[in-house]
Amino acid sequence: MNDTPTLQTDRTILKIPGPDDAALMLGYYLENREHLSPWEPERTPAFYTLAHWEKLLRDNLELVADNTGFRFAAFDHAHSEVLGICNITNVVYGPFQACNLGYSIARKHEGKGLMTEILEAGIRFAFQDLGLHRIMANHLPCNERSARLLQRLGFEREGYAKSYLKISGRWEDHVLTALVHSDQVTDTSQNPMNIDKHEV
Repeated sequence: MNDTPTLQTDRTILKIPGPDDAALMLGYYLENREHLSPWEPERTPAFYTLAHWEKLLRDNLELVADNTGFRFAAFDHAHSEVLGICNITNVVYGPFQACNLGYSIARKHEGKGLMTEILEAGIRFAFQDLGLHRIMANHLPCNERSARLLQRLGFEREGYAKSYLKISGRWEDHVLTALVHSDQVTDTSQNPMNIDKHEV
């Protein structure tokens, strides 16, 4: 892919932020630091610096170029604010054709249906543009809001992993869910974006 993908929903524009967006990305994580901390890995002080975000966003563009990761930020239409995050990562082709889905929404935009709107666009991109067959998303057992969101989007529980990820400084269990594209062409030579396939 020569260009980074852009996805549009009724209220947002999803794009892969570059270094020029570092200030907006930093602002999102600073404003939502307390809101996101129970659900994310423990952050070092460097995470909340402009230099960190400029480098991270450059690195993210390399993942796009390699077709292994698409870390979308959902901006308002004026491109003045980050509303939420939709990460499609660990993209694998070959017989697996799968990815992991991660996401978050700004505290002030919870309860508006925005996270559903954003993830629906991300799911369409994974299935239709990347040609994937399975999207995996995991959540903490206590995160009932996330569980309801994934269920609403059609994800099904597939397992339970003990001490799966270190979240907020502690090893936490996770519920494992997945969404399978039942209509997806099973021939792994089919790839709508005509991009390199990363074998398992």
